[in-house]
Amino acid sequence: MKLTADRVLAWRMRRQLLHRPPDTDAVAVVRRLCGVQAQVASCAEDAVAARSARPRRGALAERLAERSLVKTWAMRGTLHVLPTEEAAAYLALVAAARTWEKGSWQRAFVTAAQLAAITEAAREALDGAVLTREELTDRIIAATGDDTIAGHLRSGWGAVLKPLAWQGHLVHGPGDGNRVTFTSPATWLPGWRGLPEPDEAARTVIPAYLGAFGPASAAAFDQWLTRGASRRAALRSWFAALERAGTLTAVEVDGEPAYARTEDLDDLAASRRSAEVRLLPAFDQYVLGPGTGNALIIAPHRRAAVSRAAGWISPVVVAGGRVVGTWAVDGGSLDVTLFAEAGRVSGTGIEAEAARLAAVRGEPLAVRVRTD
Repeated sequence: MKLTADRVLAWRMRRQLLHRPPDTDAVAVVRRLCGVQAQVASCAEDAVAARSARPRRGALAERLAERSLVKTWAMRGTLHVLPTEEAAAYLALVAAARTWEKGSWQRAFVTAAQLAAITEAAREALDGAVLTREELTDRIIAATGDDTIAGHLRSGWGAVLKPLAWQGHLVHGPGDGNRVTFTSPATWLPGWRGLPEPDEAARTVIPAYLGAFGPASAAAFDQWLTRGASRRAALRSWFAALERAGTLTAVEVDGEPAYARTEDLDDLAASRRSAEVRLLPAFDQYVLGPGTGNALIIAPHRRAAVSRAAGWISPVVVAGGRVVGTWAVDGGSLDVTLFAEAGRVSGTGIEAEAARLAAVRGEPLAVRVRTD
């Protein structure tokens, strides 16, 4: 099947719930988006609000508190909120890359022997317990007798704790004021059964990804999952098995090969270009799913406006399924910068989104639009 980018992007807008269907709760949004990036908690809340018919702050936090969602390090080593029922599958595929076994990782952080000792100590410390970072660090050092790892354990980046999260030994617990807490998923999550085998996990995660961000190539999926670190043979085998099973079908999008879920083909073919305007928050999955280097949604010469220094992903204006500008709130002003080459963007659409954003934030916003 041959598809146009306009059809694909219109389909993605609906699949990512940007048409804001009624009765869509935070769990449904997180599940559909294959997780929501959550280094900045307010941005994760805003991603859910952007897809809700009746948005309100705190909806994501409520679901985390009731444990139908869980926060942990996942795709690309970044902090995510994941649906509890599918979290193990996502972690299993990230863990399959075994990035902590690479010499470069061990030279930068800790040796394989040190990580094994950290893992064992953390598993014991977190069994039935919720600990702050400092409490967990103290217990690991006491158990291992290795003071040299203290700096890595106390680092806010969590580099040496991420492999524990990926292997299903550690998740974030409830907030303790401004302090992060950790616990074991077996302690914290209802029905936790450990990680599935990667081949089994792939049957869940790959169709879920393509159901939101497809059609896409195996390479695009892997960039989203591990920044391209998955083992090539395993990646090929996962996609091939799903294609043989009839779950996936090879397609073309403006001449480029990709995979789509077979069940989505009719809907993709029937999609028509979207005229909707959306203001999406920083670190939104609409951008992160395909990646900021994906020219289908972001013109290459505009990538630097979206992917900023220190890993910051700007809030974006989306029209016709493409990123056509960025925005920021400065005091009581909503400053929108539209890309000149994007052509006409509905002023009415921007005003409606601004009013919605003001209602969610609980403060009036004066809209200022400029073209760059």
